[in-house]
Amino acid sequence: MRLLAYIGIGSNLANPVAQVQEAIAELEVIPDSILIARSSLYSSKPMGPSAQPDYVNAVVALDTVLSPQALLQILQTIERRQGRERTAEKWGPRTIDLDLLLYGGKVIKTGDLTVPHPGLHERDFVLVPLEEIAGDINIPGRGTLKAFLLRCENHSPRRLVAV
Repeated sequence: MRLLAYIGIGSNLANPVAQVQEAIAELEVIPDSILIARSSLYSSKPMGPSAQPDYVNAVVALDTVLSPQALLQILQTIERRQGRERTAEKWGPRTIDLDLLLYGGKVIKTGDLTVPHPGLHERDFVLVPLEEIAGDINIPGRGTLKAFLLRCENHSPRRLVAV
């Protein structure tokens, strides 16, 4: 069964624009999936420690038959290829971060995957590009994207370039 999955992309190290574009190119060739939409690139302030560079963020939509676990494994493989190092520091700088935000309107909770992404509804750097490609989508168990955008007090994302 084909489902629509939304992937959040972020980078703030090693030429973040190129890192995000490389990740999008990798996502375009995932087996059993078709990249059907991509947002513009956005610059945003870091969510974690402020003594780090601004992030470049985007969101893509994949039409896929892959299971959420298979998709997660592919996302983690792409991160490793692009030099992602997982450290104990939460919300620290990174070459690339790929998050499975939404998966076919499903709610998933396993040891290594939670969908919708747990912070999705409070992160304007994800909500703004998601709105660009998904409109007023419903976030399962939470409400509409538009309602969460209205609650975001500080819209820090600035559109950079269309991809």
